[in-house]
Amino acid sequence: MNIFGIGLPEMALIMVLALLIFGPKKLPEIGRSLGKAIRGFQDASKEFENEFKREAERLEQIVTEPMEAKLEPPSQPVLSPAVTETTAQVETDEVVAAVSPDDAKS
Repeated sequence: MNIFGIGLPEMALIMVLALLIFGPKKLPEIGRSLGKAIRGFQDASKEFENEFKREAERLEQIVTEPMEAKLEPPSQPVLSPAVTETTAQVETDEVVAAVSPDDAKS
């Protein structure tokens, strides 16, 4: 038996010393109060653990909910490079078509 790193011989020595110091009448009362203190500590520990689990579940629920994205229209129209290249190609084709082979000779 090993409780808190204390073996059976050490535990017996502590009990004998406590019996000699406090006496047989006071020892049960001290044991009762020590038991109540340990029980209170266990209850507080369980309550803390439950509160921690509830908060973790709440945060997990918030994270898993889908987010809404709202896009605002831009204040100025923006030209993308693809639009600019297409427009430039169309303008070049129009200029080439406007020049006829007869115009090129003269």
